[in-house]
Amino acid sequence: MDAVTRIQHTFNDSANNTLEAAERLAPVIADAASLLVQQLLGGHKILSCGNGGSAADAQHFSSELLNRFEMERPGLPAIALTTDSSTITSIANDFCYEEVFAKQIHALGQEGDVLLAISTSGRSPSIIKAIDAAHERGVKVIALSGRNGGEVPKHLYDKDVEIRVLSDSTARIQEIHLLVIHCLCEQIDLQIFG
Repeated sequence: MDAVTRIQHTFNDSANNTLEAAERLAPVIADAASLLVQQLLGGHKILSCGNGGSAADAQHFSSELLNRFEMERPGLPAIALTTDSSTITSIANDFCYEEVFAKQIHALGQEGDVLLAISTSGRSPSIIKAIDAAHERGVKVIALSGRNGGEVPKHLYDKDVEIRVLSDSTARIQEIHLLVIHCLCEQIDLQIFG
């Protein structure tokens, strides 16, 4: 397969996965957006975390809330737990990497806040610990996962929301995660600011 054909195949694969996900995930994304809106209107904040590409997605989400998405509006309280390299490396060094988000949640999370926990595999120990820490602090959880959900579903409570992308390709999962994040931002803007 030549490069052009391969690139076209990748675009088609991505489009097909996105269309399938739209049908299945739209109601779940709407539920997650409603939870975020309700908690933001209640004066709470949004925490987000992930590793690698998911860390970038957590930061992307936080920046869209703090600054703006597609409309001019006041900033919304959001913290990406992936951005403080001194904190992350000190926790990883003094304790273990699995605790890098959980320890921050214990310090920053307050009852009523929401954690957006992102893991394409659903098996990341640092994300599982973050979810458990969120529950200990009374923080609600929205999980972005992929494949079969991994370990994430076993750690979620009934009031939590899992947005699971049914794909075995990390790239396709990440593409849809980003689209989900944009849908959440759009719904937050529309529901809070009109």
